[in-house]
Amino acid sequence: MQIYHNPRCSKSRTALEQAQSFAAKNGEQLEVIEYLTTPPTLADLKQLAAQFDTPLRSLVRENEDEYAQLNLADASDDALLKAIAAHPKLLQRPVLVRNGRAVIGRTPEALEAFLK
Repeated sequence: MQIYHNPRCSKSRTALEQAQSFAAKNGEQLEVIEYLTTPPTLADLKQLAAQFDTPLRSLVRENEDEYAQLNLADASDDALLKAIAAHPKLLQRPVLVRNGRAVIGRTPEALEAFLK
């Protein structure tokens, strides 16, 4: 199990605690990826995007300045992935990956449902 985590984000910190608790109770390993410090590569992002049940655009933080500066409103999926690779701040957070699936865990309820 992996979590793409931003320690400055309260929702990400809450998700990390929830994931740590789940991992401990279920004997699973949890890899914490502080994606702003260790940005994912383009290949990592392509693999991550393939694990979501939602459109790729849902992985992008549209409220970030870089989103507007890079004119990403009509960008292709490939362009969005390249933008996230170059500007990891654009990646939605937190992202939890488990058993070949991924979810944006902005609410405890979303994470709880995902971890069942």
